[in-house]
Formats: sequence, C-alpha cells, structure tokens
Amino acid sequence: MLRIDDLHAGYGSTKVLSGIDLAAPDAVTSIMGRNGVGKTTLLKAVLGLVTVWHGTITFDDTDLGGLQPYQRVRLGMGYVPQGQAVFSDLTVRENLTVVAESAGRDATVAVSEALEVFPRLEKLLTWRAGVLSGGQRQQLAIARALVRRPRLLVLDEPTEGIQPSIVDEIEDALRRLRGHRGTSVLVVEQYVDFALRLSDQYAVMDAGRIVAQGRTREVDAETVNDLLVV
Repeated sequence: MLRIDDLHAGYGSTKVLSGIDLAAPDAVTSIMGRNGVGKTTLLKAVLGLVTVWHGTITFDDTDLGGLQPYQRVRLGMGYVPQGQAVFSDLTVRENLTVVAESAGRDATVAVSEALEVFPRLEKLLTWRAGVLSGGQRQQLAIARALVRRPRLLVLDEPTEGIQPSIVDEIEDALRRLRGHRGTSVLVVEQYVDFALRLSDQYAVMDAGRIVAQGRTREVDAETVNDLLVV
C-alpha cells in the first residue's frame, strides 16, 4: 500500500504540492485534474524525482524518505512517464531484454510474460521501437516497466494521443494485472471516463492540492468533470 501524508514538494525552490494526503490501497487509483495542477509532480515525488520539503511517503510500511529513485524501483515500483519512453533505436525484443537483464531476470521468460499482457507486440518483436505507432510504443513502454514485476505500477497519462482501440487494450491489460498478478496501479489520467472505468479509487487535484477523493463506484463522470472546471 502507498500512503502519502501532508506532502509538500516541488522543483528547486518552487513549491508545487501543498499538504497532499492520499492512501492508495492494493488496487487501481486514478489522479485527475487540469494541466498544471501538480499531477505529474505527485508521481515524481513518489518516485523520488523531485524535492520533498515536508511530509512522508510510505510504501508497504517502508518510509521512502531519503531513498533514491533506483532504491524505490528495487522496492517494487515501476514507472512509465508521459511520452512513450522507449529506446527508439532498439527492437521491441531488445527493449524488453535490456530491462530484464538489468533486473537480473531471465530474458526469455520476461519477454514471454510481456507478450501475455500485450499480445499485439509479438508480431513486432523485430521492429525498431522508433517506427511503431504511438499506441504500440505506449504498450511497449508499459511492458518494459512490467518486466521488473513491480508491485506498484505508476503511469503518467497512458492514453494521451492514443487511438481508441489501443486505449481499450491498455485498459484490459491493466485490469488483468490487478486481477491476476496483484499489481497495484497509480495512474494520472486526463480522460475521466477511462479513469473511472479502470480505477477503484480516485483523487482530483487543483492548485497542488487534492480537492476530492473517494471510491469510484460512489462518483460519476459528471461530478468529476464539474470539479475539473472549477
């Protein structure tokens, strides 16, 4: 479980987050909000990529304060930043293999597991990542993170610029991860309908703070959209 208490964080001397409190259980938690309200900064704070001035972040009862990003990854976090982060000059197979080897995993097994999650990639194993469509690159980026078998997968805008059919495949894959692997997901998402369908719990941010949160079954898209235009 991920827990954030009274978090104040930002970049250098610029504070972006103020008093964030969030408990993300072993499920899917979506973070929604307009551009520039601090959603990505929150994810980066969890990963240790920005300055934290005050507050605590714990992951499965481990205090993350003072831990470097690579140490947080070793604890079981996987991160897929915004923008389909893959090695463009490597093939799909090589993208998966290099992560598997760095994690000390058998590459053949790791690639096979990735293809179970995103079977579309099987026919693309010999293709360079740079020639893939945006949706295919996003699937590869998520698959790369999953190669490490994270207990918490952190995703930043996974559907941005992606065609609807691929969005559906990503949604199905993330649902399977939750159901069969027990992988928790923390996702920043602009598309409210997608976020509410996928997640068990939600939070809405504005001006560096969480202004609403709860169980997704207790809220509808209209209510969330009203919060986003305030």
